[in-house]
Amino acid sequence: MFLVQKQNDNWIPLAAIKYVAKFLGVPYIQVYEVSTFYSMFNLSPVGKYFVQVCTTTPCMMRGSKKIVDICKKHISKNPYELSENKLCSWTEVECLGACVNAPMMQINQDYFEDLDENKTEEIIQTLLKDRLPKPGSAKNRKNTAPEKGKTTLLEVKNA
Repeated sequence: MFLVQKQNDNWIPLAAIKYVAKFLGVPYIQVYEVSTFYSMFNLSPVGKYFVQVCTTTPCMMRGSKKIVDICKKHISKNPYELSENKLCSWTEVECLGACVNAPMMQINQDYFEDLDENKTEEIIQTLLKDRLPKPGSAKNRKNTAPEKGKTTLLEVKNA
């Protein structure tokens, strides 16, 4: 379904669900259930850049409300509405599995982590200019490594 969504401008038309069901030889309802159950599948059009802001506890405690406010200010007042230039839309989502790098958001298939207000504004403004910024940590840390200090037990004497 990811491939179908990618080929259809970030959303899955019902006709595509019917086609996939026929192609796989399974009942339409089974493909429809999968497509409607998971929030990563969009059954209506979204922007070229679809911003999904994690608002579960770790991200909320580290500032995701400010990220939502920035999306409301620069993209659209309400989730799933298109920006004035029709390039972006946004929504709130449940955990995206990058809690250690909270707060974070996903844009299409890319993660943007360790966000603050300034970095979020910069990312959104870049999207509105029809450019995709470099994904990853805003603090340039590697994956889930600590922001500073030792990164492995091998670096600790007498470990």
